[in-house]
Amino acid sequence: MPRYEYRCRTCGDTFELSRPMAESSAPATCPSGHDDTVKLLSTVAVGGSVSAPAPQASGGGGGGGCCGGGCCG
Repeated sequence: MPRYEYRCRTCGDTFELSRPMAESSAPATCPSGHDDTVKLLSTVAVGGSVSAPAPQASGGGGGGGCCGGGCCG
């Protein structure tokens, strides 16, 4: 179930709620009981790194990669 982050406009607390996507825009009450809250936009961080080689232009009209003669010798 997705987690959504909210901030209370009354006390300034930031809190998270797990709720179905269908309820993502439903009002949320802060842990202190205030109703004046706003849903925050979150960025998604994905761990790890992927290093892909840069595409190489193949000469002679080949298809690229091994089929174009780039790594077959």
